[in-house]
Amino acid sequence: MTLSVDLFFSFRSPFSYLALPKTLKLVEEYDLAVNLRPVYPIAVRIPGFFKKASPNFIRYVVLDSTRVAQHEGIPFRFPRPDPVVQDKTTFDVAAEQPYIHRLTRLGAMAQLEGRALAFTDAIARVLWDGSVAGWNEGDHLARAAEKAGFDLAAMDAAISADPDRYEQVITENEKDHAASGHWGVPTFVFENEPFFGQDRIDLLLWRLQSKGLAKR
Repeated sequence: MTLSVDLFFSFRSPFSYLALPKTLKLVEEYDLAVNLRPVYPIAVRIPGFFKKASPNFIRYVVLDSTRVAQHEGIPFRFPRPDPVVQDKTTFDVAAEQPYIHRLTRLGAMAQLEGRALAFTDAIARVLWDGSVAGWNEGDHLARAAEKAGFDLAAMDAAISADPDRYEQVITENEKDHAASGHWGVPTFVFENEPFFGQDRIDLLLWRLQSKGLAKR
């Protein structure tokens, strides 16, 4: 019997990106379905979060994500531009968020089609692997989407025609994410049990195996 796991994911989260290689390996090796469910990053979900957080928070995230990438051999660089429009001095988050709204709604659309993991992996690489400067320009995203079997222009058009449909998907994802017992990303949820962080995938695998997870 195929087991199923939800993965709550943010396109701005370095650890969400860093979780993807191990997640894809799990799906490849085991009879497992991973339902990737995009949520807005904490800067958007929780207004004022970074104003209240310790100044060490961001510094540690940068340090830790960089060394995790080095340790795992994952190509890595923080996106240029930042998917969230935010003042790096005051930490004020702009009211208009063209990048993260677009990315998250695209992820929601792929989720409705049951192919969010493949889509997100393709798009996240463009943002995070350091091969592209100006990921939002030219045809970088379109070519990545095409490799995953998606037509980006058609997706953008469908979302523009009915943005509320995809916002509702995101809202439901965020509601279920909160109900799981955690607020951070990436969070994997199996049978209502949350596993937060790319460093809990081995623990998730242990739990899945205890429930009969089989090799493919």
